[in-house]
Amino acid sequence: MDDSGPRIPAHGYALWNEDCSTCYAPCHLGLPPLELAYDLVSVGVDKGRHGFEEQAPKGVWSPLLSGTPPEEDESMSTHEIRRSIMRELEVVEEEKFKLSPPRSRRNPRAVRRKGERKPPTIVEEFLDESSAVHDMFFPELNMAVDPINGGNDSMYFYHPGRVWLDTDGKPIQAHGGGVLYDKKTKTYFWYGENKDGKTYKAHSKGADRVDIVGVSCYSSKDLWMWKNEGVVLRGEEKNVTHDLHKSNVLERPKVIYNDWTGKYVMWMHIDDANYTKASVGVAVSDFPTGPFTYLYSKRPHDCESRDMTIFKDDDGKAYLIYSSEDNSELHIGPLTDDYLDVTDDMRRFLIAQHREAPALFKHEGTYYMVTSGCTGWAPNTALAHAATSVMGPWETLGNPCVGGNEVFRSTTFFSQSTFVLPVPGLPGSFIFMADRWNPSDLRDSRYVWLPLTIGGVPDEAADYSFMFPLWSRVSIYWHKRWRLPDGWRDS
Repeated sequence: MDDSGPRIPAHGYALWNEDCSTCYAPCHLGLPPLELAYDLVSVGVDKGRHGFEEQAPKGVWSPLLSGTPPEEDESMSTHEIRRSIMRELEVVEEEKFKLSPPRSRRNPRAVRRKGERKPPTIVEEFLDESSAVHDMFFPELNMAVDPINGGNDSMYFYHPGRVWLDTDGKPIQAHGGGVLYDKKTKTYFWYGENKDGKTYKAHSKGADRVDIVGVSCYSSKDLWMWKNEGVVLRGEEKNVTHDLHKSNVLERPKVIYNDWTGKYVMWMHIDDANYTKASVGVAVSDFPTGPFTYLYSKRPHDCESRDMTIFKDDDGKAYLIYSSEDNSELHIGPLTDDYLDVTDDMRRFLIAQHREAPALFKHEGTYYMVTSGCTGWAPNTALAHAATSVMGPWETLGNPCVGGNEVFRSTTFFSQSTFVLPVPGLPGSFIFMADRWNPSDLRDSRYVWLPLTIGGVPDEAADYSFMFPLWSRVSIYWHKRWRLPDGWRDS
């Protein structure tokens, strides 16, 4: 880094302005300092965020290492700029896109039955594959993150929204998934939906879909270079009565390891093309790379289950969290000791709030969760939640998204939550994993991985007036490119 640049103050964050009364670095939000590497990143926080009234500077310093995009050639055409992912934030801000008033809450399946209501202009452009703005959010293959052919200047950088290639040079197919760290092999395994098929509608009013291919698995030592381990749970081609028949729905697979049985257990959302089955499915394997044997499907606690996740606590107990009652509320319940079923215990929470895509994690004894609204494939506003007990009660903290402009923050950076990954060796640091869905071509949906931290005051007060406990803020930071510190990979 150039010695003439901003210095790193004693509190651990390098700033544009060393006067903490005017800076816009994360430490101003009350976040703890991290002894990490730093580099400059353009963020462009607009006025009004967290109570600031001045115009924010063009950049802040990230608690996780970020990179500065190269300078744009002034001779570039507007079309070229719009197609450049490195300028996506500035383009959106210059256009001053506005959001229409929030939609009323309704049955999530009404989107499929009656058709989507007219979304905000920018979201409509985002979803329209013929729009020039669409290319901005789905850059072409020649801009892909390529771990094999990438130069030193791009090594280990995450580029949210770009195509991400595996070590075979093919786009990663792991949508709606999660990452398991296997202590035995010291390897990360990324499981997700393989959507490498044609996008179509099962009927005129149905949702865009891809036939079930199966669950893909990728392995990595550094969370950036991923080897394709193949489809570890395959769809069924011929048996139309099978849950995994290609005409059905398999979504949001998650895998945890059972320390007592030595088995790798996969849970997933199983449904029919009309989303009326609303069940969970369970599969098991002796190895993280499969093959997984499919066991059965059921409605947990005799309730509908659509978007779901599983969470393994520090004591080895595991829990199922799922969206139920037409996605109007979330349910949580413990799994049995072998992780192959649910117990009878269940709690309802976020009732009548219409949340889905739960991603649950834990920090310093407190449980946190990020959820999405229910708008089909269209992006919407994320919310963060917290609880002192995993079974609740849960309180809502507000929108965790930081950076970008109002449109970016109100659409979760044009993505939907799927998983929050604790970064081993960096206590208090997490990776927010999300999907940027492309409903016109679901196989070309992208990944949005961003740094997530805990600290500061949340946006929304608790339901009780005396404000105890005082929850810490969950912050997901927008970056056009960023990476984990180099020293982390060597530890």
